[in-house]
Amino acid sequence: MTTFSIPDMSCGHCKATVEQTIHALDPAAEIEFDMTARRISVKSSAEAASVQAALVEAGYPATPV
Repeated sequence: MTTFSIPDMSCGHCKATVEQTIHALDPAAEIEFDMTARRISVKSSAEAASVQAALVEAGYPATPV
């Protein structure tokens, strides 16, 4: 699993966008959200760099932690 910090993720709409973005890369991806800490953990067949790039393109800059 890869954990990302996403400081701009603050609401349900943000969560839905992040989820849709990752599932567009890997429909079988497992995502755990920690909205309070603004972090996600992703288990995916997609490379972490690809997930990070997709999130940036979607407007949610993510930093691996």
